Amino acid sequence: MNQKIKSIRPFIGAANFALSRQFYQDLGFEEVLLSKSLSYFKMGAFGFYLQDAYVRDWIDNSMIFVEVDDVADFWNSLLALNLTTKYESVKIVPIRTNDWGRECFVHDPSGILWHFGEFN
Repeated sequence: MNQKIKSIRPFIGAANFALSRQFYQDLGFEEVLLSKSLSYFKMGAFGFYLQDAYVRDWIDNSMIFVEVDDVADFWNSLLALNLTTKYESVKIVPIRTNDWGRECFVHDPSGILWHFGEFN
């Protein structure tokens, strides 16, 4: 195959679509509302689709890795957002150092696990 991939856009679900939409806006994503049950969230050239759909097994097994330039800087910005105060079910996990690099974690309001990391 000799095709150039221009983007990859995963679909994720939400237990509470309105709450998740607000969460991702607070996290710094720009929302493009596509329909009453589907939004595209983007940050720069990257993005994902958020659906008003909840299948527990799907949500509980969804993980997304986002590479950032500086995980320490990202972590400090994340703390300043006070997401765990604003969203009861949101969890954030401090930076961990691995053989390959460092990462921190965010569990969104539905439980989707986001990894934010930098490689060595």
